[in-house]
Amino acid sequence: MIPELSTRANALVLSFIGIRRAVGISGFLLPIVLGPIGWLAGIPFQENISSYYHTAMRDIFVGTMCAIAVFLLCYRGHDWIENWTANVGSAAAFGVALFPLDPGSDPLLQRSLVGYLHTISGGVFFLTLACYSLYHFPRSTRDPVEGEPHPWERNFIYRSSGLVILLSMVAMGAYLFFAPISLKQQLNRFNFLFWMEWIAVWAFASAWLTKGRVIAAEIAVDLLSIPREAIAEHFSGRLP
Repeated sequence: MIPELSTRANALVLSFIGIRRAVGISGFLLPIVLGPIGWLAGIPFQENISSYYHTAMRDIFVGTMCAIAVFLLCYRGHDWIENWTANVGSAAAFGVALFPLDPGSDPLLQRSLVGYLHTISGGVFFLTLACYSLYHFPRSTRDPVEGEPHPWERNFIYRSSGLVILLSMVAMGAYLFFAPISLKQQLNRFNFLFWMEWIAVWAFASAWLTKGRVIAAEIAVDLLSIPREAIAEHFSGRLP
């Protein structure tokens, strides 16, 4: 609780923080549960995260995406643009959960309308999360109601996360649109799309966990601030 703020403002901040933590934790755990834990349970790594819909891990995949969708739907930003970004992200997350990818298919070559709706929803979902990392979160560090320490380091994390999401999307787009069949077959042996999606999901999770002020994220922010503060103190000490 931030003592210098009103009770209403503190309630707003705490509500924001709770939803941000829920979104970040959900994103952080999803690929771990589906991938390594699923493998330990006898489910081989899939070509992409969405393919887990057609395995025994379907309920975990659908449930997590629906939970993220509900969290985003309940999220209220600092203005109507951020509110609508959350609403679009919520709709896209529901689309990913409720419109399954066709089994054993290339995301761009679906056999059904439902499959194409899944592909579109996935792209919109990642773009929405990149928008939060690159635009909404850095801007909100200037809001006195948030009261975030070390805004420079936080903005570095947010923008780095957004950039990683976009680079992952570019890599996946290059694979889907331009890679020859022989290269695709080779990359499929290493579950290329799955790992690119994992990287993108963890990038957005790191931004939301930082915004949610999770202890581990706060430690990372404090560590990032040490070199800059040391340099600033060094040069300030040399001033007359």
